[in-house]
Amino acid sequence: MSKYVVGVSGGIGSGKTTVTNAFAKLDVDIIDADVIARDVVAQGTEGLRAIVEKFGPDILDQGQCLNRRALRQIIFSDEQAKQWLNQLLHPLIRQETLRQTISATSSYCMLSVPLLVENGSYKNVDRVLIVDVPEASQLARSMARDDADEALIRSIMASQASRQQRLEVADDVIDNSGDESALTVQISRLHHKYLGYAAQV
Repeated sequence: MSKYVVGVSGGIGSGKTTVTNAFAKLDVDIIDADVIARDVVAQGTEGLRAIVEKFGPDILDQGQCLNRRALRQIIFSDEQAKQWLNQLLHPLIRQETLRQTISATSSYCMLSVPLLVENGSYKNVDRVLIVDVPEASQLARSMARDDADEALIRSIMASQASRQQRLEVADDVIDNSGDESALTVQISRLHHKYLGYAAQV
């Protein structure tokens, strides 16, 4: 088990995955709640069966997998549906996250959680790293990446912690508004810092 856990978060479109992929190349174990959230609703899982039972077979795509875009449209326009989905998925995600954290073998591991601030799980890690970009960049990147309309991305941003709220709980901040070389320098500096902290545990 890793002796030191760094929680990583940032708003939609901030580049969390780019950052955690870079740490993974430095042989840091990454526990990604987004990946786990997809795994717990994969074909054949209890999670997917419950979702189909709730929303009907139209929630599946042609390959009988979860149609994420359709589900996202539902939960961002229906607060009760969103609460139901959270009550279903959060315990499943927590259980698998804990299992992977215990199994991590790198000197420190990273727990990447989109809602690290919102659900209070930042209190359960040794250090909090926030990936930060201006809100205008979040909007532009997310619309381009997801081929989504502005209203949907703005509603997702509004449902997340504000940029200020994330920065208030941060122990470390990566500014991801620059180029790749600027990002690499920041990641290298933090990697050595975290190795030092882990060695002291």
